[in-house]
Amino acid sequence: MKIVVLVKYVPEQTAEWRFAEDLTLDRDAIRGCLSELDEYAVEQAVRLAEAGTATEISYLTMGPARAVDGLRKALAMGGDRAVHVLDDAIHGSDAVATSLILAEALRRMGFDLILCGMASTDAEMSVVPVMLADRLGVPAAVNALAVRVDDSSVTVQRDAEEVNAPLPALVSVTDRSGDARYPSFKAIIAGKKKPVITWSLADLGIAPDRVGAATAGTVVRAVRPRPPRKAGTVITAEDDAAVRLADFLAANNLL
Repeated sequence: MKIVVLVKYVPEQTAEWRFAEDLTLDRDAIRGCLSELDEYAVEQAVRLAEAGTATEISYLTMGPARAVDGLRKALAMGGDRAVHVLDDAIHGSDAVATSLILAEALRRMGFDLILCGMASTDAEMSVVPVMLADRLGVPAAVNALAVRVDDSSVTVQRDAEEVNAPLPALVSVTDRSGDARYPSFKAIIAGKKKPVITWSLADLGIAPDRVGAATAGTVVRAVRPRPPRKAGTVITAEDDAAVRLADFLAANNLL
């Protein structure tokens, strides 16, 4: 069984996010990492391999040159190989264009099961998985807490139900699907030696004018830095503390 896991290289949540002159996120100027939510999908794939269900695990990402670091982190956790879609024309692509690029890459790779996180930790739109499934004509089972696979189907456990879908299929997993492993030093070294293939839009047969910022359905008009936090009001446990607290809540329309 061939499993492909979608992963994304995203800005670290604690980093200071910066924007380029075209008002897109300046990913080259921000520290990045493998999206934490995608790590749960990687973990599920590796568990399936350890159980003897998966015979091959590949990773797929698209993004700037530094996105290969996210692939290397995933390969250190387990898996066999990775594909990086790298092309200057991708810059500024929205979810629709992203799903187009990933769908063509998945067709070229071949798959029985696609795994991904329930969202990315930068845009947090949660729409790419179902867009992909629609483009590929496969069923989508989203927000999985647990994943089981047999020769012909996948079964996912969600909050209040169990869903079964025939293979090939796409499954997105939540952050409650099981803690992602931390790779050992030996695994990190091994991950650096695993093959990473780079594809361009031309390799996928996609014209540059179908993707990028010019085709995006949304436009950023302006950005501004987050205002500095103001000092709070401290109310100590004194005789009039309850009155002062009530006055504060009333003054700030919090009652």
